[in-house]
Order: sequence, then structure tokens, then C-alpha cells
Amino acid sequence: MKNKLYFIIPLLVLFFSSCEDDYLEKYPLDSPSDATFWSTQSELELAINAIYTSLYFTDRTATHVPFQFLFDFTTDIAWDRNLSVWRLISQGQITPAEESLIYGAWSNAYATIGHCNRLLANMDRAVENTDPEIFRRIAAEARFFRAYWYHMLIELYGDVPFTDQPLDVFDAQLPREDKYFIYQYILDELTAVSEILPEEYEEQDRGRVTKAAALALKARVALFNSDWAIAEASAKAVMDMGRYDLYPDYQSLFTYEGENNSEEILTIHFSRANQLTHETPVHTRGRLTGGFATKIPTQALLDAYECTDGLRIDQSPLFNPEKPFENRDPRLQATCVLPGSVFLGYQFETHPDSLEVWDYNSNPPRRVTNLEVTHAYATFSGYQFRKYVEADDREFRRQSELDIMLIRYAEVLLIYAEAVAEQGQMTGDAIAAINAVRARVNMPPVQPTSLDEFRAAIRHERKVEFAYEGLRFFDLRRWKIAEHVMPGVLHGRPLQGFEASFIPEFDEYGSPHYDSYGDKLRQFDTRYFDVSRDYLWPVPQKELDINDNLTQNPGY
Repeated sequence: MKNKLYFIIPLLVLFFSSCEDDYLEKYPLDSPSDATFWSTQSELELAINAIYTSLYFTDRTATHVPFQFLFDFTTDIAWDRNLSVWRLISQGQITPAEESLIYGAWSNAYATIGHCNRLLANMDRAVENTDPEIFRRIAAEARFFRAYWYHMLIELYGDVPFTDQPLDVFDAQLPREDKYFIYQYILDELTAVSEILPEEYEEQDRGRVTKAAALALKARVALFNSDWAIAEASAKAVMDMGRYDLYPDYQSLFTYEGENNSEEILTIHFSRANQLTHETPVHTRGRLTGGFATKIPTQALLDAYECTDGLRIDQSPLFNPEKPFENRDPRLQATCVLPGSVFLGYQFETHPDSLEVWDYNSNPPRRVTNLEVTHAYATFSGYQFRKYVEADDREFRRQSELDIMLIRYAEVLLIYAEAVAEQGQMTGDAIAAINAVRARVNMPPVQPTSLDEFRAAIRHERKVEFAYEGLRFFDLRRWKIAEHVMPGVLHGRPLQGFEASFIPEFDEYGSPHYDSYGDKLRQFDTRYFDVSRDYLWPVPQKELDINDNLTQNPGY
């Protein structure tokens, strides 16, 4: 396991909270204040370290899972059993009054932006007492995080209030700024800091944002805003650095064994010792392994994975619908827990007649009651997610310290391929980029004969490579296909056994349809998408109530 860098600074969290009331003139006697802080290198380091913790935001409910991943649960590939805000979003029932996420994400982003603005505005006080290189780096780190959260804001809400200066509480009546203006600002900031941030750090500082993180985020931001040339150039700049490569074992990539790998570019670091953990295991593990199975994959995700010959399951002679998990893209098994497999020492089976299964954790193995069938709140789809669920967390299902990657090198390669394709080209380098991702799991290379084929291959690759990493939500929206892919019933495994006729039909968007046998599959939710409204989240009602200069997004 790697030597982690942790950013847990309770004193600074208290300080940043107290600074929201900076109109008070008295200096706090028991915590730092703007008037007395920012005077030494150590204080600047404390401040920037506290800002790192903003990456771990989760909705204000009992779900302590990084919200960056939870976006997938509002799409076609995953479902949240809890009647949570994520489920309400996918059902078209979200309102501006919702506070746990709609307001929570907004306020977390602006709180972090405020912390960055305050640090940048005050850090000159310490310039005489700080190593010049560290001083420049801390400023660049703060600018990176400010850009990161403005990026999240404009993608979720569209036009949003903008400031790069500290605000008094009485000066916060900002109107919404044009999204394109903020987008250009983000690009400019990431360009600037990429020239300052180091390419790598000494061991004690590993985990800080790097030049590659700034360039990769710039590539993602440009891709999300259809700025293809900038996305291509930024992704290529990361590729040309020669410091990153695809980790050879896809399944181990999301385990403790895979931490500190050659692929991670931006990562949330966790530590039980420093009381920063997440609850991914308890929400994705099943009942036999001590979980709740609230975050589950859909049949549509499983059917998206190709056969090992590189053909879709409705096209491949290797696909046997009675044994549907054989001869499939290895990423299927690495991403999902499938019926018939062994997971965390238990036989995983969700056929309704499988009332007992094998427990291989005992010696000799023994038969035990199959809670995945007998428990009323076992997985509704019949499947589970495997990513970021480790055997090492068996006793720490609510306290996982497994690091979570927010940007990894595979995304850079696919950004590059897509940006080239969207400029009307099929270059050898772009095709090689997508095929490198496929080669990592021994999938045959794509050989597109048209731009439409190339584009479809890239979109498919993003769907299966990044499942349960939160990118599907943004992809469906930026490709403007959410209204075609989202609406309809969510399906799971067959109610009984797998039958020879269970082969779905696929539409032009690569989505499977179950019209001929859907009544024989589990059905557990119905999704909606209003094209006139749901491409953006609502502006939080709390903000509208206190800021007369704000306006609401259409349809809310």
C-alpha cells in the first residue's frame, strides 16, 4: 500500500467556517482570523491542505460516498434503491427546494471557491516568510481548485454567479454570469497553473495536484464544452509528458493493491487514522457480505459489454444468452458482481430458487442461507458493483480508506480520441488511443471505416470503461442524447433463469431494448427526462430567497 498524503486540518475547517462572518471586528481568541492568519509558510500550507478536503463532498444524507461517482445513478446504467435525491433526479421529480444535493453541491462549491479567493487575496502577507517556489505552488493549487468547482457549477447549473475575490456577506448579491465567460476563465486559469505546478512531488507531498492534473482537467472541461481543438491539445500534452500509462490490471486498479498507480492523475485520498473515510463498500456490497446493495448496476449496463471478439452481444456468435457472462469483455466481471461468481468468499447467486449458497470463508466450506434471495432489500437488479469494494474492507465497510480516482489516464486517452473524431478526423494516433484502452483488457482493436463508427466506438468505450465513475451523467447531456437514452423502465436479471431468446435489440445510441421479453426481467424503476428542463439542475431555492439578482432555470 502506498504512502498517502492526507489533508485533514480540523483547525482550518473551523477557521474557514468562522470567516463567513468576517464583518465582525473582534479577533477570535480561540481560532485563527483573517486579521492574524496568512503570515507564515506553515499557515499557507495549512490553508491549502484544508482546501483539498473539498474534493470529498457527499450529499447531505446518510450516503457517505463521493458525489462524483453518484452521478451515474441518475443514468441508464445504475440505480439507487434509497428514495434519495439521485433517484428523484432520474424520475424527473427534483425541485429547487431540495437541500441535500441541489443546495449542498452549490454551497460546497461556493464555500470552496470562497476559501480559495480568501487564500489568494491574503497570502502576500506571508511572501517574506515563504519559500518562493512553495509560495507560487500554493497559489497555483488554490487556482486549480477554484477552477475545478466552477467547472462543476457550470456543468450542473449553467450560468452561475462568479467572483474571484473575497466577498463580505453583505456583498454577495451577485447575478448569474454567462456560462461561456466562466468557461473561458476556467481554461485561462488551468493554462496558467499548468505552467507552475510541478510534474511530480517528493514522496511526502505525493497526492498534490500536478501539471498533468491541470492539463487533464482542462481537457475534460474543453471536451464537455465541445471545444475540440483545446481538448485535443490538452490531452496530447499529458500524453506527451511520458509520465502516465495504463495500469496493466483493470480489476486491481480499483483496489488497495492498485493505489499509487501509473494511471491516477487526480485522486481523493482517504485515511482512517485521520478520520476521513467513505462508505462505498456498505452501499454496494450485498446482504451476505454485510452491505445494503443500495447502489446497483442495471441490465442495460451489463448488456453494453461486448463479447471477446469485439462484437456486441446481438451480433457475436460467442454470445450464449443462456450463459450470458461467458466470453465477455473482462471489464464486465471487474466492474460488476455477476450471478455464479464468488465475491468476498461467498457464492453470489440471485436466482429465486437459490435459497442456500456456499460460504467459502469457513474451512471446510458450508452452505448458508442466501440473503441475496431471501432478504427483502437485497439487490433489486440481481447484480452488484465490484469497483472500489475490497476484501481488506471486510471489517471497515463504513470506513473505507481506499483512494478514489477522479481523473485517470484512460480518460485522457479517450478525450484525445473523441476530440480528434469530432474535428472530422480518424488519425492513427486517435485510433491508437482508444485501442490502448481496449488492449489493456485484451479486447480486439477497433477498426472504424467511418467517422460515425469511430464516434460510436468512443462513446461505447466511455460507457464501459468508466461505469460507476460518474462520467455517464455528463456524457449523456453533452452528447444531447439523454432524452433518447434515459426514459423508460429499468430492468434487471431474469425473474427465473436465462433463456435462449434473451437477446436485446440495440438502438442507434447503443442502448439495449427489451420489448420482446421485458416482462420476464426484473423491473424496479421508471425513468423520465424532460428535454426542456432536465439538462440543467435547478438553482437552489435557498439562494433565490436571499439573492434577488438570481433567476431560475427553465421548467423549475
